[in-house]
Amino acid sequence: MPERLQKLIAAAGIASRRHAEEMIAAGEVTVNGKVVTELGTKADPAREHIKVRGRLINPLLESREKVYILLNKPRGYLSSVADPEGRPLVTELVPHALGRLHPVGRLDFNTEGLLLLTNDGEFTNFITSARNRVPKVYEVKVKGVPPEEAIERLRKGIRLDDGVRSAPAEIERVDESENNAWFEVVLHEGRNQQIRRMFDAIGHSVIKLRRVKIGGLTLEPLAPKQWRMLTPAEVSRLMKKPGAKSPPRAAKARRAAHGRSRA
Repeated sequence: MPERLQKLIAAAGIASRRHAEEMIAAGEVTVNGKVVTELGTKADPAREHIKVRGRLINPLLESREKVYILLNKPRGYLSSVADPEGRPLVTELVPHALGRLHPVGRLDFNTEGLLLLTNDGEFTNFITSARNRVPKVYEVKVKGVPPEEAIERLRKGIRLDDGVRSAPAEIERVDESENNAWFEVVLHEGRNQQIRRMFDAIGHSVIKLRRVKIGGLTLEPLAPKQWRMLTPAEVSRLMKKPGAKSPPRAAKARRAAHGRSRA
């Protein structure tokens, strides 16, 4: 049955669907030897030869088993499959025997916590798409103690440094000291370094940032660098659109369970 090329490339584990579209536009995909650059073009892998950068992907589509990993990402690892600067990659923290995996979205180099890896491009597209409203929950420690009026601005959405306005966010102040404050932030979108840029915009830079939940998935009991496979039931639940209400928040309890210092 003919399907869109970007969907087939994602299903083969070559790239996410968004990255596959970039490959098509760049002329890196051929069908029966002819370069295809038009997005939306369909092909039938049962009858046509599909190549990405010269590599035939038909066998990958026929035999590929989908893999879903939950990783507790430590600081100092890049959420990518390659890096010209040679920095440590999150893909190096899981066995090579699992095959070629890619991160589902990104956590920046100095952000830690829950990260999913997979070879299923459709899964990646679903989780990272803002329209599916899969909640991502973060614990955030910031410099200083922001006034409530500034936090309310972040809740409603604020114009970031690139001129784009962030979507409304759920933000709860969960602790504070003389010099710092802790917040729990729930996002349904994932712009580059969004939480750091949001708090920069109100003059309170982020000191620590940790993702603790995606949908119904949590980190417990994984320590940094540890990982586990998702169960079929967990994958199925993640792929269902959540309701309007986010899950109950319990950042204080999670921090206590991990014995994290507030210093």
